[in-house]
Amino acid sequence: MFDDPRHSIDAGSLDLLLELEQNTPDAVRRQRSHARFTVRSRIICQPGNASDRLTMKIQGVSGDLSAGGCQILFPVPLRVGDVYWLTFDREVIDLAPAFARCLRCRLVREDAFEAGFAFFTPLALPQQVKENELLS
Repeated sequence: MFDDPRHSIDAGSLDLLLELEQNTPDAVRRQRSHARFTVRSRIICQPGNASDRLTMKIQGVSGDLSAGGCQILFPVPLRVGDVYWLTFDREVIDLAPAFARCLRCRLVREDAFEAGFAFFTPLALPQQVKENELLS
């Protein structure tokens, strides 16, 4: 009874570790609510607050896109938790600008940061995205 690690003070920590072990890349993919498509397009990122919109303008390249979010590669890190206004290259992908929250940002190499975004409202993706015609 006293030797069972689940009854110790750190039982919550052990449960969290067991849950983390189950979070494999395949398990995460199965839990996504939207299908992801590989799309290479220029994206302009600006602050979501209209009064701050002109204070920052960063160009990135999309890695993947879904109705619920996207992954973008930037030359500088973005702030996780902040809201951004993302403008897509309409010549490549016909999507209106959208508000998105930065969910994660990680260093890929010294001059590249991958940022993951969640859109506030799901986007209606053009058919060309669904047919994976935007691999360049």
